[in-house]
Amino acid sequence: MKSYTEYPVFNTSEKIEFVRITDRVEAALKKSGIKEGLILVTAMHITASFYVNDNEGGLMEDIKEWLQKLAPYGPSYRHHATGEDNGHAHLKSLLMHHQVVVPVTGGKIDFGPWQEVFYAEFDGQRKKRAMIKVIGE
Repeated sequence: MKSYTEYPVFNTSEKIEFVRITDRVEAALKKSGIKEGLILVTAMHITASFYVNDNEGGLMEDIKEWLQKLAPYGPSYRHHATGEDNGHAHLKSLLMHHQVVVPVTGGKIDFGPWQEVFYAEFDGQRKKRAMIKVIGE
């Protein structure tokens, strides 16, 4: 078994933003030379997430609205007593999860129709590191 690791950096222009990264994950897979295995894509910050879903603008807006209802920006979260103002971003990250694992078959990401990989940022406008790790044969 072998592995390949990359540490991409994201710096979004918006505080809350979704970035399609399927091409970046596919490029890492190609560099790895792995034909059968798994790809782990994980955020190395606690206010960001990765997810798999459809690349459709209306859905992305629905996700943003859903997250805002569950973890609204602005309330006085206990976390804010530390001097931070991003309690909502931590909760949004928990809801969306900080990582995804995708299968590799025949040297390609083995997705169903419409599936894409996205980076979700909830406290952006600064550099944040992630990891793409390809494991297999």
